[in-house]
Amino acid sequence: MRLVLKPLMMILLLPQPGLAAEQLVDNAPVKFALYSSAWGENARAGLRLVVENQQEIPIRLQSIALNGDEGEASPPALELNLEVPAKGYAETELPYVDLLSSVPCVSRTMADNWRLVEISNYTLNPSVRSLIIEDTDAFRIYQCITSATTQWLDTSRSESHRYQEWVLYHFERRLDR
Repeated sequence: MRLVLKPLMMILLLPQPGLAAEQLVDNAPVKFALYSSAWGENARAGLRLVVENQQEIPIRLQSIALNGDEGEASPPALELNLEVPAKGYAETELPYVDLLSSVPCVSRTMADNWRLVEISNYTLNPSVRSLIIEDTDAFRIYQCITSATTQWLDTSRSESHRYQEWVLYHFERRLDR
């Protein structure tokens, strides 16, 4: 049995063509968060994108495409070309794009008196928002999950990278009016 498994394992460990071009990951080296005050009532607001590059190399974030639920149309990709320094941050303002209607979970949650706070590819720690959670009915670290495709360029080597990963929709309870 060992002789059969050993060659098979060697084949599996060989570099696969195209693997560097697209990888499925749980923890991508480029973190992002999208915000919009339009999600809280102001319909004229755009989108704000904050990006953290956790790598030792500078990158150019080329695009982020949120994937809609199965059977739903996906929102348009955000074309960015945003320079992000090594181990650094960058942010940009974008025109408003509807990133919500293709995710039925978001519509249901917002109809239930919740307000979308951010969309990100990391779990939001409540302490980041200076919140002490005593009532979990007032804050949800995440409620809805979908996937996204992130594409960035290693500007030092001109290597393109494409990741498919989870994104989380973070909500807070709306105050009663």
